[in-house]
Amino acid sequence: MPATLLPQAPLALRSAFDRPGRWHLEDARILVVDDEEANLSVLRRVLAAAGFNQVFTEQDGRLVVQRFLELAPDLVLLDLHLPGRDGFAILEEIGNLSRGEQFVPVLVLTGDHAPETRQRALALGAKDFLNKPFDLSETLLRIRNLVETRFLYRELAGRNERLEVAVQERTRELHDSQVEMLERLAAAAEFRDDETGDHTRRVGRLAADLAERLGQSPREVELLRRAAPLHDVGKIGIPDRILLKPDRLTPEEFDIIKQHTIIGARILARGRSPLLQLAERIALSHHERWDGTGYPNGVAGSNIPLEARIVAVADFYDALTNTRPYRPALPKDRVRAMVRAGRGSHFDPVVVDAFEEIL
Repeated sequence: MPATLLPQAPLALRSAFDRPGRWHLEDARILVVDDEEANLSVLRRVLAAAGFNQVFTEQDGRLVVQRFLELAPDLVLLDLHLPGRDGFAILEEIGNLSRGEQFVPVLVLTGDHAPETRQRALALGAKDFLNKPFDLSETLLRIRNLVETRFLYRELAGRNERLEVAVQERTRELHDSQVEMLERLAAAAEFRDDETGDHTRRVGRLAADLAERLGQSPREVELLRRAAPLHDVGKIGIPDRILLKPDRLTPEEFDIIKQHTIIGARILARGRSPLLQLAERIALSHHERWDGTGYPNGVAGSNIPLEARIVAVADFYDALTNTRPYRPALPKDRVRAMVRAGRGSHFDPVVVDAFEEIL
């Protein structure tokens, strides 16, 4: 003879559920699974009297998981002995479906009083366990507790999602502010010997094109586009009488000019972001030469950071093809020939080849 529920809920308990609270009970979607229509009928009536008006039922064990996916319930009341499919198998599958994504509590209802049954159900993910016949007051209180726990979980998940969105937005704002600051810093240095200040942006674009041609990832390409304009930021520390001198520099003056690589690296040193760290490497090494005759450290070949080798070509080409206060622009074909002539001596051969393919 199947275990059944008591016929009605106490009025005192019903009034307790009517208290205004943080959540609305009518929002809770409850799936009741039992093979006895009498049990389902009583549960529907009791839950409705307690304020739950989205109660769904199922008697066929083979359809429970499908109903679970369709309804997305906030609570499942599950009988373990069902026609078509064992309740333990249903419990395990529901647990797998909701694991890591959401908290959907399952309250097991059964007439099986064996301790191993309770242990197995709890081990498979049941959040609570009631033996039939059960007391309606206790049943409704447990249901309420599980529904509140579910709503608390949803609220917490929502807050976490909103917090994550806020953090991402703030991170974007900080990144954009940092990029803007660096662009202004690059422009401040460039305006000293380039009236338009466009040289740094052109070098960034050409360097990014070269990096893309060389097979770097989109993220690496974008970082280089942002960092390359800072290659000459160290010019801030070079006196105007030398930086803007229209005549040939003396060896002593050229030694001072060379210091802009070290000054730039110091300005950008100890940066925590990948952008600043990349910009520091470029500022220091973009005047190194493939054959080791460059400055400031005389580094050669692949020991020169790739990003600096890329910027070396981009900077050389753009600087010579645009007018500066101390010299006129050279024809582009002539500068391209100069880049080709520097292949394997001044410039990395692979970067020169990529440069030729782009132009």
